[in-house]
Amino acid sequence: MEETRKIPKHIAIILDGNRRWAKNRNIPTLQGHTAGAKNLEKIATYCDKIGVKYLTVYAFSTENWNREKEEVDYLMKLFAKYIKDFDRKFKDATARVRLAGEISRLPEDLQEKVRAIEEKTKNNTGITINLCINYGGREEIVNAAKILAEKVKNGELETSDINEEMIGKLLRTGDAPDPDLFIRPGGEIRLSGFLLWQSSYSELYFANPLWPDFNEEELEKAIDEFNRRKRRFGK
Repeated sequence: MEETRKIPKHIAIILDGNRRWAKNRNIPTLQGHTAGAKNLEKIATYCDKIGVKYLTVYAFSTENWNREKEEVDYLMKLFAKYIKDFDRKFKDATARVRLAGEISRLPEDLQEKVRAIEEKTKNNTGITINLCINYGGREEIVNAAKILAEKVKNGELETSDINEEMIGKLLRTGDAPDPDLFIRPGGEIRLSGFLLWQSSYSELYFANPLWPDFNEEELEKAIDEFNRRKRRFGK
């Protein structure tokens, strides 16, 4: 009897290749980021449709602040517009939207929009979309360690009580389960600091299409490959 095709509960994606996509078309780099944002709407909608419960996307790393100021400023405005457009376009949607990153360095208007959409969608029961903006995999582990160290210092916690579950709950992805499927479009084969703790047993899938070209068919290919693999979790 053929096994039922499994849909990953949690998919993580590095949104890689927007700049190269624009360069290949001889158009401004910033237009590549716009195309990438539009594609995220499409893929997030499709994930919700097929039953994915969590979608975590790497949109802006802590290292991306080192890019040209014009590009960084544009990205911050694009994130704000994306969140505003989500609120307008998906008024009847059941998606829950959360920021998975350090919010304090973001522009004030973006912080306000993030807090507003998180509050508005917090009780929604559909797909949870974690937007990793100003996110770093090492930074979130360091942050969790600092929080636990402070608790030990204040006598709220014994060092011997610290375990993996405690650390996991303090990471930027919060209560989301670890990703089942980790996808990186764009032809690069590395993690780039994305979900270093959470992806310990994720199935890694690297694809050649640049992110704006990574459509529903490409996602289905990744899910097909996920279904061909045997997950043993060290057993």
